[in-house]
Amino acid sequence: MNKIIFTKESPAPIGPYSQAVLAGNTLYVSGQIALDSETGELINENITEETHAVMKNLEAVLRAADFTFGDIVKCSIFIKSMDEFATINEAYAQYFKSNPPARETVEVSKLPKNVNVEISCIAVK
Repeated sequence: MNKIIFTKESPAPIGPYSQAVLAGNTLYVSGQIALDSETGELINENITEETHAVMKNLEAVLRAADFTFGDIVKCSIFIKSMDEFATINEAYAQYFKSNPPARETVEVSKLPKNVNVEISCIAVK
């Protein structure tokens, strides 16, 4: 049976979806954006700050399910501009010091709330 994961430490979903679903030993985390979980405000002064805010939200959901970044096997990154790839990569890399997960990065025309980056992941225990 699947278990729905929810934490107030990460922004509530802005649509009909769950923050994450635990299916057996696999956690599917929905795409996170740089919303402050307390204020609901976007954190997007610059792409580095925005990426760190996204990773913080991912971490909160992982923690709520008793997972860590070390359990992630796959990430999907959606960005508005491939010109930001190197800067996003720099911030993202700080969360995976060794054995980084598989990943794709896709440029898209628009993201929810007009953010610049959204990241989802799959983690396995």
